[in-house]
Amino acid sequence: MIQLRFRYLTLVLGAVLGCTSIPTQEMSDARQAVQAAREANAGELAPEPMENAEALLNKAKQALDAGAYEQAREEALAARREAIKARGEALKSAPAP
Repeated sequence: MIQLRFRYLTLVLGAVLGCTSIPTQEMSDARQAVQAAREANAGELAPEPMENAEALLNKAKQALDAGAYEQAREEALAARREAIKARGEALKSAPAP
């Protein structure tokens, strides 16, 4: 009976800690996507999604600093999506070499 309770407690703690882990990979991916969009000149060629991506990345950083890891993860994922969109739009509208 004690072993069963210990396993249950271990599973519950694992689930709770797993859900609130630091979103290191998501933050890194978002930063890289925003940088790639900048390098594609998205600030000029796709300003709206670029501004959205940067704002979302800033929100993710603030949430991370506040310890709100799930919010930081969501904001980082959204920032990455917007940055990819901005880069795509910038590449489409860039003048041909």
